[in-house]
Amino acid sequence: MGLQAAQDRAQAAGFHLLHSHDALGRSRSQIDDRNWKVCSQAPAAGQQPTGTTVDMAAVKLDEQCPATDQGGSTPQAGSVMPDVKGKSVAAVRDMMPKNTSFSVKDAAQSRMVLVESNWQVCSQGPAAGTALNGQPVTLGVVKFGEACP
Repeated sequence: MGLQAAQDRAQAAGFHLLHSHDALGRSRSQIDDRNWKVCSQAPAAGQQPTGTTVDMAAVKLDEQCPATDQGGSTPQAGSVMPDVKGKSVAAVRDMMPKNTSFSVKDAAQSRMVLVESNWQVCSQGPAAGTALNGQPVTLGVVKFGEACP
């Protein structure tokens, strides 16, 4: 069902602790709930106390729901650089230490990267498995739906 309709139904049933997240793991905000649909929820439907927090995994209306929720939690990088290829730039920023410096460049053309959740990582530096010691992170990216060069 649509995200706005799902939230309305949950509120009508007495649930007011409602959250939503991007089920594709791209760290997109659901600013206009009417443009999103629910793929899954936690906890699942059934008898729950109305004080329970309900988290809805959603995608945009024209997107397919993933087989498994990709955005329920964002793993933190810790002291080692994770493999971030295929992830959105926004998701990478969310997982890295807050003091990490970034250089993000379009790997296919010379476009500016403005909405980071619309861009996927093709190349990264430092390499996955490298110790993180405050060094800047470099990402080569393309828009989702484009092939990495």
